[in-house]
Amino acid sequence: MITYAGIDIGGTKCAVTIGRLSENQIQIIDKAYVLTAPTPEETIQQMIDELTLLFLKYPGDRQQLKAIGISCGGPLNSQYGLILSPPNLSHWNKVDVISPIEHYFNVPVGLQNDANACALAEWQWGAGRGTRNMIFLTFGTGMGAGLILDGRLYSGTNDNAGEVGHIRLENEGPIGYNKAGSFEGFCSGGGIARAAQSLVTGRMDSGGEFPSFYHPSDSIDEISARDVAEAALKGDPWALRIFQDVGRHLGRGVAILIDIINPQKVIIGSIYGRQRQLIEPYMLEALQMEALPNSLAICEIVPAGLGEEVGDYAALSVARDLHMSQSQLDAIRKD
Repeated sequence: MITYAGIDIGGTKCAVTIGRLSENQIQIIDKAYVLTAPTPEETIQQMIDELTLLFLKYPGDRQQLKAIGISCGGPLNSQYGLILSPPNLSHWNKVDVISPIEHYFNVPVGLQNDANACALAEWQWGAGRGTRNMIFLTFGTGMGAGLILDGRLYSGTNDNAGEVGHIRLENEGPIGYNKAGSFEGFCSGGGIARAAQSLVTGRMDSGGEFPSFYHPSDSIDEISARDVAEAALKGDPWALRIFQDVGRHLGRGVAILIDIINPQKVIIGSIYGRQRQLIEPYMLEALQMEALPNSLAICEIVPAGLGEEVGDYAALSVARDLHMSQSQLDAIRKD
């Protein structure tokens, strides 16, 4: 039996997970949450304490623990284990998150940004199994990519590979990644909400009828991507138009990635899996118009195979990747 532990660091809460690997499949055996504390030091200690409590329930797994993986939003430095003030963790500036955990548990600890970690999870256990070149797109609160190229994770020179949300698709449009008309602006939960809010503001100015996802007694700022999706599924024409626009821009963004990287699969998480019926026809229409035919013909675009649980497996996949890499290095040294 091989056991891995995973830690997912978020702005409001952190998750700690224990997983058992068997025949290249992993089973999550337990999971717990802690609230993100005011300081990094407090949060790290709470995560150590919570993971220790989990292992008290599974002492055999503590003995078989091979590595711990950490998943966190960027920017970060995976080589040195530093978290570098992500937007949702503004006080975490150059925080060494690896050393205290490695010192306490005495096993290797690895750090990756959340998009890379999800890419590893899908490649190892999800829809990307068996591929050598694949892309994972987060398509959640934001839009980012994890890249598996030639059978290994590619993170770039300083961990900034895969920041596809920054690609400008239009001169104007919803703001994402601090850039109007960006891939993230059109294809993210925040971008969908902002598009809907802008639509309602325009209807106010023109005196037109409001879409069903807004009521005059509500605050415009409270309109969410979920509200728009629910309205679209009920046939609201304004909500449907927003998702048509999302689908077309998703197709344009994916076409750029297909042309440059020539992957076997593009795996899309979160919103795409939930609202595939609203998005996919317009995405495919744009792909046919924009992507190189020979590259598109061999690329499959699919929702995350791990579904809504991909985040649960992400940090565990970082642990497995670290363990496998170290095992290969040990074998080379022995030779």
